[in-house]
Amino acid sequence: MATVVSSTPFVPSSFEYDVFISFRGEETRKNFTSHLYSALCQNQILAYIDEKDLKRGEEISPALITTIQQSKLSLVIFSKDYASSRWSLDELVQILKCKKERGQIVLPIFYYVDPSDIRHQRGSYGEAFVAHQKRFRHDGNKLEEWRNTLKEAADLFGFHLKDEKYTLACNFKIELATNKGVIAFYLISMEIY
Repeated sequence: MATVVSSTPFVPSSFEYDVFISFRGEETRKNFTSHLYSALCQNQILAYIDEKDLKRGEEISPALITTIQQSKLSLVIFSKDYASSRWSLDELVQILKCKKERGQIVLPIFYYVDPSDIRHQRGSYGEAFVAHQKRFRHDGNKLEEWRNTLKEAADLFGFHLKDEKYTLACNFKIELATNKGVIAFYLISMEIY
């Protein structure tokens, strides 16, 4: 059993959501992500999870960009195929833009992927970029933006779930605390059995 402890303060403002969850839908929606979302809701934390999967070629919607901007904190669940989704990468670009411009807190969760594979685009992340290079060969700026964004995100403090011998069952204990006008998000523990 692993327990991870983190405390991340941020200054309150007019936010629509406490947490925005970025993830690759088909990989983690019905297991890890749904457990995390349920735990957040059970702890009265207003979390946003996108319920629809975009079709190939669709752009990230302005409404989703607004939702990212109106969230205090973004949790990014990096899974094996996260980088194969153009939509996930565009979401990540927006999330890190909010980190820089608005001070949004970003916490990555490395779900059975090595942060160094994300940072250096190796393994499944390297394979995803080979496919993206074919598809976006005329848009080198987009590819470079995605690469830089992944490198930056992989360098952030986060949670690394990596022990393959465990069947993942999560027990999240999460709370929002207020102290002298500063709201803090605490992921008190995440237990993996």
